[in-house]
Amino acid sequence: MTNPARDGDRPLRVVIADDQALVRTGFAMILAAEGMDVVAEAGDGAEAVDAVRRTRPDVVLMDIRMPHMDGLEATRRILTDHPDPPRILILTTFDLDRYVYAALSAGASGFLLKDVTADRLVAAVRMVRAGDALLAPSVTRRLVERFAERQDTATLHRDLSTLTPREMDILRLIARGLSNQELARQLQISETTVKTHVTRVFTKLGIRDRAQAIIVAYETGLITPGTSPR
Repeated sequence: MTNPARDGDRPLRVVIADDQALVRTGFAMILAAEGMDVVAEAGDGAEAVDAVRRTRPDVVLMDIRMPHMDGLEATRRILTDHPDPPRILILTTFDLDRYVYAALSAGASGFLLKDVTADRLVAAVRMVRAGDALLAPSVTRRLVERFAERQDTATLHRDLSTLTPREMDILRLIARGLSNQELARQLQISETTVKTHVTRVFTKLGIRDRAQAIIVAYETGLITPGTSPR
């Protein structure tokens, strides 16, 4: 049986970036106990960027509020500078934080509250490494509705004209919170076909997961705040 804490023949590699040493130590102990390799710790965003460059981790746990360079700027630099960047999980004290919205726009794969349980932390790292976004679509949608219209500059500007009518339908339904199974039922097509369409949407728009897809749908006006999730 494959060990979910391993990537192929090696342990999952994690960088922890947080300005509180106690948080870093606690998270490192939890992950190490599950067979993951904490390859570096960072006390601010600049250290996090450097740590990622040196260690090439699979996942970064990134505190959003740190001195010198915050987690948002560090996230942008990591995802821009690396051809095959790690997955980034944002750590925050507050659920619906405008910085979290900006980080998701920049390409972070989800967020965790700092009081997360040990089991949830481990599951989150495994989940994002597998390519999933760590947010229920309904939570992401609520986050976007709260902050999309307040941003001075949007970080995701995508040309939807590259999408076919069917792909536009797929994006619209993703933004409303439907899973692949629900998409298949709604459009009366197979789940395999849905997955193919979803992959094409992500590729054409240059996005990595459903969290970014929802943000694109709102920021391009395809979906407007207040639209029913169904």
